Amino acid sequence: MPDWLLLVLAACAVAVSVSIVLVLLSLRRILVLTERELGPLASEARGLTGDARALTQEATRDVRRAGDVIDRVGDAAAGVGRVVNALAGLTRAGQLVGMAAAVRRGVDVFVDRLRKNGGHPHGQ
Repeated sequence: MPDWLLLVLAACAVAVSVSIVLVLLSLRRILVLTERELGPLASEARGLTGDARALTQEATRDVRRAGDVIDRVGDAAAGVGRVVNALAGLTRAGQLVGMAAAVRRGVDVFVDRLRKNGGHPHGQ
């Protein structure tokens, strides 16, 4: 091989080597910049994850509290229902007592008229 061809190949090899070194240096700079940017972002992401976890736990507690309140309201509604049913029973009992009193009064009037009319209920 001629000397000039070896010289051209050597120059090409040096050029390719220099290009590779420059590319590697550029990649290194990019990686350093990326590391500088990602470090704070990773810390912030960890903080946001912690905040999200805390909010989720708080929401879970609030849902449990709401469930407890709903259970208490249900218990209170059941109690009110029992009171209403009891009052309805008392109302029915009051109606029966009123009817019994009316029947008694009617019988008293009937007996009183029978006595006054000599045994004839219509006054004959």
